[in-house]
Amino acid sequence: MTENDMRTDLQNVVQELQLAAQQVATVKAQINELEGTLDALATQEEDRPVYRQSGPVLLEVGDREALAEDLRNSIERLSEHATRIEAKETSLREQYESIVKKFEGAE
Repeated sequence: MTENDMRTDLQNVVQELQLAAQQVATVKAQINELEGTLDALATQEEDRPVYRQSGPVLLEVGDREALAEDLRNSIERLSEHATRIEAKETSLREQYESIVKKFEGAE
């Protein structure tokens, strides 16, 4: 593998690693937002209406427990997705370290 090839591989891995890190941050922010929504739903007084956004429209929710279940399911799916992205990020970090070692050995 030439030095140019290693440099290209390193740049590609760095770009993928940056993308994975951004994706993890985005998904974790979504999880935090949903958890906050779930907490707010739990503390909302029963006699006060709750609304759910559907596109640009807010619709009143008739079944709070179904909404809470939807939120919990979304949190679970996003958590699983975050775990997969974090595994990919770990793999990319290992690739990065391997390429850097090869690159340093080639100099």
